[in-house]
Amino acid sequence: MMPLLDFTQKPTQSKELQLLHLLQTRDSVTMLQAVRELYGSGSAVNQTALRKLKSRVQHKLFNNLFFLDYTDARHPVYRRYEQECLDLLYQAGVLLREGEYVMSEKLYRRCQRLAAEGEFNQHEVTSLLGLRQIYAEQRQAGKYRHAVKQLGAAERLLHIEQQASEIFWEAKMMLSDKVRIRQQLLTKLPEFVRQMEVLYAQAPVFRVYDHLYKLRLMQQELSGDYEGIIQTTSESEKLWEAGKLNAKRFDRRYNMFYSVFAHLQARRLQAGLELAAQYLSAFHRSSGNWFVFMEHYLLLAMHASAYGKATELLKMAFDNPFFSKLRTAAQQRWELYRAYLYFVAPENLPVRNLHFAQLMHVLPEYSRDKQGLNVAILILQFLYYLKQRNLEEVLSRLEGLRKYAGTHLREAAALRGRLFFRLLQLTVTENFDEALCRRKGQPLLAKLAQTPMPGEAFAGIEIIPYENLWQLTLHLMEQVEQ
Repeated sequence: MMPLLDFTQKPTQSKELQLLHLLQTRDSVTMLQAVRELYGSGSAVNQTALRKLKSRVQHKLFNNLFFLDYTDARHPVYRRYEQECLDLLYQAGVLLREGEYVMSEKLYRRCQRLAAEGEFNQHEVTSLLGLRQIYAEQRQAGKYRHAVKQLGAAERLLHIEQQASEIFWEAKMMLSDKVRIRQQLLTKLPEFVRQMEVLYAQAPVFRVYDHLYKLRLMQQELSGDYEGIIQTTSESEKLWEAGKLNAKRFDRRYNMFYSVFAHLQARRLQAGLELAAQYLSAFHRSSGNWFVFMEHYLLLAMHASAYGKATELLKMAFDNPFFSKLRTAAQQRWELYRAYLYFVAPENLPVRNLHFAQLMHVLPEYSRDKQGLNVAILILQFLYYLKQRNLEEVLSRLEGLRKYAGTHLREAAALRGRLFFRLLQLTVTENFDEALCRRKGQPLLAKLAQTPMPGEAFAGIEIIPYENLWQLTLHLMEQVEQ
């Protein structure tokens, strides 16, 4: 029996493919359901047969990993080159264990050359270790001494790379933790960056540069220094264009992604829209990165009040056949974007009022971590019920915002959220008098305009800038008065 799965067969031709098809089409299928579907009954014998089938399918899937196409443009650029090194190391290692010194030496030397070109220092070290063994066992003293000298230099670089990686992954781990820990990271990042700069001065290799580059982006993002991100990404782009960054390692899409994100946060909207249109083709529409990039593109259009473009982008996302494969949280964000776009520009989206009303009731379930979209949800509900002149629900949402602000908008970086909440409070204290709210809200609005977007450490999202939402609120109150 072949140790691989033949995906050219129809799913009905083998139990293995039937199981795969079942798992692909039924995310929540249970063990008992699978047994009954594949074998007709859930007997103990059939359950044992399914366990053996699962083990066999898993082993064959693992074997198929050897034949993945790493030249696919969707992968980061470095993967195809690193995979070539890994393949050569595997082949050379097998041949060496079989005593085939001549072929093994050729493969190790080829891997060493490719690893040096791609700055895959770890794989160069492994190649040189293999060559050292070959030359020692064959008593080739000259080649042995040369390999040992090269190995020493490569190991010194590898040691510095490992130090850089320890710093980087420590920061990355803190970044993935709770908001409080991420805020602590912000105080540690300057020292992390300084240490990385010292290491880069000692070993100006790509891996250390990449860690330093990403640490700087991390620090700038957490602190809200989006102009800094634009500068960092611009400098990296110039280095790449000048041939000073390894083309086999540097993935420009990462740079493109962060540049567009920073233009959004820095309110460089038109320049951001132009870059997003230019960069979109670099992301494959089947990848999760395409959807995240499209979120930033859409938000640029929403912030620029380019609602026609926003509608076009929204349709592209929902029409993408891979949309259904997104995580639930990502799909819900897109639904929230659609709800906002329909609310501010209903002529662009054919969503029935009943559908929109139902959407208002399910939105509170979208964010449970109290650091994501809750503010955006509550604000949209507030505006929706204000438009409906349902003042009881308006007051309820305002109370929800008050409680949220008291718990989650205390930090200095959450100033924009607090200012907008105070503007919304005016609507109630001034009894929804549009003229009074406009006049008394001017100082708050001016302060809001001068307050930059918060850094990522203080997570939150403005689907439409608060300044624009306040103008919409005044307009809705004016309609209520008529």
